[in-house]
Amino acid sequence: MARTHEPVAVLGIGAMGHGMATSALRAGIPTIVWNRTMEATRDLAELGAEVAETAAGAARRAAIVVTMVTDADAALSIARDQGMLAALAPGAIWAQMSTIGVAGTDRVVAMAGAERPDVMLLDAPVSGSKDPAEHGQLTIFASGPDEARPRVAPLFDALGQRTIWVGAAGAGTRLKLVNNTWLAFAAEAVAESVALARRLGLETETVVDALGGGPLVSTWQAAKLRRIADGEFSAQFALSLALKDVHLALQAAGGDRFAVLACLADEWQQAVEQGLGEQDLTIVTRVLEQQGGTP
Repeated sequence: MARTHEPVAVLGIGAMGHGMATSALRAGIPTIVWNRTMEATRDLAELGAEVAETAAGAARRAAIVVTMVTDADAALSIARDQGMLAALAPGAIWAQMSTIGVAGTDRVVAMAGAERPDVMLLDAPVSGSKDPAEHGQLTIFASGPDEARPRVAPLFDALGQRTIWVGAAGAGTRLKLVNNTWLAFAAEAVAESVALARRLGLETETVVDALGGGPLVSTWQAAKLRRIADGEFSAQFALSLALKDVHLALQAAGGDRFAVLACLADEWQQAVEQGLGEQDLTIVTRVLEQQGGTP
């Protein structure tokens, strides 16, 4: 891609933001990065990114600003307290790509509409973990004004293998919660099955051989099975973040519906309280094995 794309700022250089900035740079997109701690941006500068000292400074030099942070409070703080929203030029695009839930997204939509109606807000959370982010293989659940689509298409094509447009801002977040509920149960299926196998005296490799490549196991689940068999629990998708997304889904559903999802959240919460929240969500397998008294 020629370097004629509008400059993009990526605000929030955690595991996902770092991968997304890397993918944008690889595509030849002029990329400005900002993070609360500058250390996270050092290697991106070596790849050609411009490092901004402030979020407002990054936004002032970009036509498209991406926020990729942990929660709604962080997104709102960057927008208001860090001066990002005020710094945007008229007609700029704010692509809010963090997973912040329905209530959080509604707060962002309300603030942007009240304070900067001349800025186009996209609600575009992503599905995928650290490796897909680094390699431009995310799925993007995009929602917002139709006129923003052609402008963000080169960026979204660089970040993801697929972009799904689903209507007005807020619809993307709702679809992301559905996606992550599916993911939660897919992960729990792996964890429960492997733990049961171990309880019954079977090796994890036996489960991998029996189920891998079959119609019941997705490519994602097969990769998780392989990592469990190898004893590899470094975070591709940290348990604490996966649990956050489950809580956002439960909050959006309201009431005491979806009782099985609530039970899953309780189980994962126990693992987090054991200090395992920064491990991959597959660490739940080990917790279940311990609870079951695996031989």
